[in-house]
Amino acid sequence: MKNEKLPKPAPLGKEMSAREAWRLFGIMAEFVEATERLAKIWPAVSVFGSSRVAPDSPYYALAERTSRLLSDAGFAVISGGGPGIMEASNRGAFEGRAPAVGLNIELPHEQATNQYQDISLRFKHFFARKVMFVKFATAYVVLPGGFGTLDELFEALTLVQTRKTRKMPIILMHEPFWRDLVAWIRARLAGENMIDPQDVDLLQVIDEPQAVVDAIFAFYEKRGFEPSPVEREILLNL
Repeated sequence: MKNEKLPKPAPLGKEMSAREAWRLFGIMAEFVEATERLAKIWPAVSVFGSSRVAPDSPYYALAERTSRLLSDAGFAVISGGGPGIMEASNRGAFEGRAPAVGLNIELPHEQATNQYQDISLRFKHFFARKVMFVKFATAYVVLPGGFGTLDELFEALTLVQTRKTRKMPIILMHEPFWRDLVAWIRARLAGENMIDPQDVDLLQVIDEPQAVVDAIFAFYEKRGFEPSPVEREILLNL
């Protein structure tokens, strides 16, 4: 059995090859449209959180208030464009000075697009959408959420840790929700040398909306929001 060779995969037929080629053009189109439409929204903050949060939830109110303050401070607010905390984030920004941006995704069970978007984009491919969250962000603000929220959080941490994107504030809001996760990262990942101890400091935990705005300004106070030439090259190759 050990010496048996696996059968070679059947070659793609002409129809399947053509579909794959058109799929690549579709992916390119998503990148081109999103890049063109988001190029002038600088600076921006990407905000994440659960789609399952109801409008009467304190998490919804926290996201809405934080995004309103970010918008009034001059930051475009980018969210996933759907319900829950995504809606709250767009809603707060929509009522503020700077644009509310929704990066909507097509899902098997259709995600409802919220109405609070100055700029609305629709993606078929998760990976193209995820690039846009990072490419145009000067900070990440992460509220309570599930697998999708955690995916975006660890994506950002990995890109910053590996220097595939520029360093930026990554802020967790509502400390009680994140307490055990941060303790686990510190005790297990850093404690067992899965990450460097200083990697834990890539995360900030902040509860108050105004303190989030202040922390972002403090981070960029001496260096400014404009990417350096090296950072521009990094973002180009993201």
